[in-house]
Amino acid sequence: METAGMSLVTMLIIMAIAGGIIGIIARALMPGPNPMGMGMTIVLGIAGSILGGLIGRLLGLGSAGWILSIIGAMLLLWLVPRFRRAAP
Repeated sequence: METAGMSLVTMLIIMAIAGGIIGIIARALMPGPNPMGMGMTIVLGIAGSILGGLIGRLLGLGSAGWILSIIGAMLLLWLVPRFRRAAP
């Protein structure tokens, strides 16, 4: 499975690096404690990028850029603790 000449391993490495950067920026911009390790920060950034892409497509803006990715990660960072408290 190659995407435009890029191997799967290369694509995963790029996603991890971008996810880490997006997650770190989102955590820095959100007030309050955000205790999580680097692995969860990367997952937060990747999930935020996916969410930002969905928001961008719904608003007719196209794919997610850095700003929408960070906004998506911040939204997830805000929502996740609320779902943890609501769970039985």
